[in-house]
Amino acid sequence: MLILAIDTALDACAAGVLDTEAGRLIAQESQAMKRGHAEALMPLIARVIEQSGIGFAALDRIAVTTGPGSFTGLRVGLSAARGIALAANKPVVGLTTLTAYAAPIVSQNGEHPVISAIDARHDHVYLQVVSGNGSSLIRPRVASIEEALGAARFGAPHLVGNAAKILADRWPAQAPPPFKVDAQPAPDIAWVGWLGAAVSPNTAPARPFYLRAPDAKPAKDPLQKASQPLS
Repeated sequence: MLILAIDTALDACAAGVLDTEAGRLIAQESQAMKRGHAEALMPLIARVIEQSGIGFAALDRIAVTTGPGSFTGLRVGLSAARGIALAANKPVVGLTTLTAYAAPIVSQNGEHPVISAIDARHDHVYLQVVSGNGSSLIRPRVASIEEALGAARFGAPHLVGNAAKILADRWPAQAPPPFKVDAQPAPDIAWVGWLGAAVSPNTAPARPFYLRAPDAKPAKDPLQKASQPLS
């Protein structure tokens, strides 16, 4: 299976082509950025497709991150993924950034819980906690830092995400310290592809995954209307 993976939800603009039979990315590019995804993404995807040596028609699927993350950034990736899928007549699937962060750690089937944490600003984080084998301990939610630190009850965790260091710096002194801290600005684009290969378009739609409402709501935004708020 050949999968075009796209991620613009956080502090990177990234795309890659995963060849599941070869077991690797055959092309990829990632640029660190907080703004400007809209201008950077389509030229970046064009370069990745050229580097891969295949055309859009050869793809089997498009996978894209759906958030939580930057409201503007994630809509850029979703719009591009859905537009390419429509033009190339290919299925498109969506993966959350929290799951994409946790996936490479869960794949190792370790003993430590995995806490995916994304900076939600205002002393809050987007949070998801799973066991080492991937079973859910805390479903995706937005939480204050204080509430998030309550996950210390599950034992010494593997912290991952752009808010991993925020949690590590305020980790309770009486709790077992984090096993590892991976303060990644964005998920590994390869794992966006691997997750995209594992899910179904019927159960993993390419729609924004919002855990709270935007600070400013744009008028008549079709992607906003298609969002899936989760309390």
